[in-house]
Amino acid sequence: MTRAFILVLDSLGIGGAPDAAAHGDEGADTLGHIAAWRAAQGRPLRLPTLERLGLGAAAWRATGQWPAGLDRRDGFEGGFASAQEASRGKDTPSGHWEMCGVPVPFDWHVFPREVPCFPRPQMQAWMAAAGLEGVLGECHASGTEIIAELGDEQVRSGRPIVYTSADSVVQVAAHEEAFGLARLLHVCELAFAQFAPLNVARVIARPFVGTSGHYRRTANRKDYAIEPPGRTLLDVAREANREVIALGKIGDIFAHRGISQEVKAPDNAALALRLIEQATSAPDGAIVFANFVDFDSSFGHRRDVAGYADALEALDPALEVLRTRLRPGDLVAITADHGCDPTWRGTDHTREQVPVLLFGPGLAAADHGVRDTFADLGQTIARHLGLGALDHGVAIR
Repeated sequence: MTRAFILVLDSLGIGGAPDAAAHGDEGADTLGHIAAWRAAQGRPLRLPTLERLGLGAAAWRATGQWPAGLDRRDGFEGGFASAQEASRGKDTPSGHWEMCGVPVPFDWHVFPREVPCFPRPQMQAWMAAAGLEGVLGECHASGTEIIAELGDEQVRSGRPIVYTSADSVVQVAAHEEAFGLARLLHVCELAFAQFAPLNVARVIARPFVGTSGHYRRTANRKDYAIEPPGRTLLDVAREANREVIALGKIGDIFAHRGISQEVKAPDNAALALRLIEQATSAPDGAIVFANFVDFDSSFGHRRDVAGYADALEALDPALEVLRTRLRPGDLVAITADHGCDPTWRGTDHTREQVPVLLFGPGLAAADHGVRDTFADLGQTIARHLGLGALDHGVAIR
């Protein structure tokens, strides 16, 4: 029996999807623009492991251009492809569910740009249930910016900060000590009960700490998500009594369904260590599923090009260590769930294609072209583990 590892480099898009213009994202290219920016600084992006695995070639498949500094044309150590999203959105749940075999055929509920942006009946019912005298914000905002702006008032008044984005999400921020982490999580559970019936994908608890002018979000974030609308790869694996080990925020994204063990970590570096540990300890037949969220939350949304580039270079050596820990028959898939181009206008996700890099002991190099759906990845993992066919996707040969 063999194992499968799915690594989501959260938001590492590789060029606009065919329908990017409909999302206002025509020309977005997360990897390409980061690489171009770095080259212009005189420090070309150096990702030797990812380049050998075909990251630059996958980007070429998506855009017809090689990212600056990532122009290796041969000698690859695995299969590569670009993948287009069949789901309608450019959000975290849709991307993850689709890569596990469940495309999302409907539109999520999103909130208007007006202030206040949230519907009164749900807000009033939520505040009454949670015992809140009021809230702050009620607008579209960057999380770090609105905490910097309203953090003092949140601590003083005890009212949580509530905001959204272009995604289907309600985010609730409060000081972890002054408001209380347990209370924040309870408040978010109550918010989810109000907003989920509207088809809002997630309510996210965003605790922060610090003092005026020095607030920072903590690793105690928690997502409350709608369950996937079909049987995912993870569900099928658990039905077959396989271990499904979720690293980072994977458990939250799948509403904790189809998962046998959840492992948390505060950042990409810690997640990489947990991943390498799992390569040693995960049993035969297991799926190890990791999301490296820092690329999205710390650099993409914050439009921090330099930080994004540095984080990619920091992760690359860990992938090489992972490769040395694999057992015969193991399969590793590296992909992304959407784009978040740090050179793009605004702070939201960008509608892009994503890389699909497949490698493992004895796996031959191959160009797998452009895939019509992220679900091809889930179908590939299912076949590799002998789980039977999923409802969507075509296995990559």
